[in-house]
Amino acid sequence: MQCDRCHNQAAYTRKYSGVKLCSVCFSNSIVRKTAKTISKFNMIRNDELVAVAVSGGKDSLALLKIMQEMSASHNFRIVAITIDEGIPGYRNEALEIVEKFCNELNVEHKVYSYKDLFELTLDQALDLRGNEKTSSSCTICGTLRRRAIDHAAKDTGANVVATGHNLDDALQTFVINMLSGDTNKIGWMDPDTSANTLRKIKPFCEIYEEEIVFYAFTNNIPFQSEPCPHMSEGIRTEIREFLNSLEKQHSGIKNNLCQSVIRLSKIVKESDYKQKTICERCGKECTGSVCSVCSMILKLKGDQT
Repeated sequence: MQCDRCHNQAAYTRKYSGVKLCSVCFSNSIVRKTAKTISKFNMIRNDELVAVAVSGGKDSLALLKIMQEMSASHNFRIVAITIDEGIPGYRNEALEIVEKFCNELNVEHKVYSYKDLFELTLDQALDLRGNEKTSSSCTICGTLRRRAIDHAAKDTGANVVATGHNLDDALQTFVINMLSGDTNKIGWMDPDTSANTLRKIKPFCEIYEEEIVFYAFTNNIPFQSEPCPHMSEGIRTEIREFLNSLEKQHSGIKNNLCQSVIRLSKIVKESDYKQKTICERCGKECTGSVCSVCSMILKLKGDQT
């Protein structure tokens, strides 16, 4: 089986298009597709500092490698940031992987912990939640992570934050929001955040997860394969399996759904504009008197004053 581009031995076949590629041509195609997405959605401007959020997983490390390569030939700079939730064992391994990889790429790396920012780790937050579990671990972690990333961007002076969320992640989030009735969040999924003061971009949002996996393997990128110990609380895994089963029977269906989500997100964002106010506790922008982060921390600590 030959590569359709260079006629060397093919290593990967894109089922949704039928294109066969060798390892080199496949890797180049991922870089080109990432660059195309960045350009199409106005993600990065000249001479900007991009903070690449790196967790230690395949997606974020693959993104860091590609962004580092692109920064050498394009007019922007990068810094790697890692959010430490305080999960014993799991996060410690990831931090070692990220630090070593950043050293190999000669990329500056900074770590920001929940403990320093919120005076509690994720595990402590889950203990405070008790047995009622009104909020899932992913909801609590995601809320705190977004604020931690905001802080990291300000601390590093970054204009943009890039995360490794791929096409599959976006589709799973879309289905979760639909099933929970939280349709307003669909507006947050618009890949074009160029109007925001701090732009959070997802350069992999049009690339399948399985392609990121192959890119990581074929480029010998070390990554943490151990899943988060708290991920079983949510329904994301079930939705992932459902969407993968559809793709297996109908190649390209996830690509089609992705484009539908992008179109819907723009419509929802335009129709659901809310006037921003300032949180009375932390001074951050929000749509109420108290932001979601402060509300969550107050609830966990049982302090409503």
